[in-house]
Amino acid sequence: MTPESPTVTRDIEAAPASDEGKQTERGGRRIWGRLVPYLYIAPGVALLLLWTYWPLARTFELSFYDWNLLPNSPREFIGLQNYQSMLSHPEMRQATINTGVYIVAFSVFSLVLPVLIALLSQQVRGRWKTFYQALIFVPFLLTPVATSAVWRWLYAENGGAIPRLLGFFGVEVGNVFRDPSVALLALTVIVGWQLLGFGVLVVSAGIAGINPDYAHAASLDGARSSDITRRITLPLLSPTLLFLGLMTLLLSAQWTFPIIDILTRGGPSNSTTNVYYVLYQFGFQNFDAGLSAAAGVLFFIVFGVIGVLFVELTDRFAFYDN
Repeated sequence: MTPESPTVTRDIEAAPASDEGKQTERGGRRIWGRLVPYLYIAPGVALLLLWTYWPLARTFELSFYDWNLLPNSPREFIGLQNYQSMLSHPEMRQATINTGVYIVAFSVFSLVLPVLIALLSQQVRGRWKTFYQALIFVPFLLTPVATSAVWRWLYAENGGAIPRLLGFFGVEVGNVFRDPSVALLALTVIVGWQLLGFGVLVVSAGIAGINPDYAHAASLDGARSSDITRRITLPLLSPTLLFLGLMTLLLSAQWTFPIIDILTRGGPSNSTTNVYYVLYQFGFQNFDAGLSAAAGVLFFIVFGVIGVLFVELTDRFAFYDN
């Protein structure tokens, strides 16, 4: 037998090595292809951990200590005393009641009135409809400082437009922001006026997403407009309404915070305060960081449970156009 040439031998030896190299390259490409999506979201996850979950973990840790926010002051571990003090604090009870009142009142401005206005605005056609919706949405874009300045002038005891208007009907109005019986109502009107535009915009978007063929088919079968609204439009709006309800529950205290801070500072006699403003007072006015952290942890747990319940309600009772 003739011996194999060196060239043939090298080709035979290089073939397996070449196949292994290609397989390694393909495996590397697969791994890289799987990692690419995670690399895109990595900056967002990093910022979420840095600005949300890390402060949340530090807040949970701080809730077990007594500290006055001074860097040179040592923290003292006191266990669950902050939670006990917070639950028995009279200001916290009043703030919780006020928060519940705000949520119920804002439900009218973010759910009931937006549905009525959005349904009525469907009768407006052309450019006027866009102008009408923009006019309603504008208050939501105003800053709390500007809004508070305008409403303070409108509610002014001497020469304010609202006291003058009510005076024609025999209703005497004093300084509403210093009257415990009406201060809460005044703040509800101010914040509700801003929320109304946001609710109308969301409900109008929900109505626009409903297929009009359902209404046409129902009208051909003899259904009246009220029946179409009750049996078709409102059920298909259920995801939108549940979303607005969840936003109202979770964000009512945040929406009212700047208005409270500018106009009433929680007074008079804590009649307008809410849970977030009390948390702010504990931490940055009374310099009790532990008590404020305990309140924040409890609010996080309560609102988290509410959010989970609303998600369950959405899955069970929402109707979708599919």
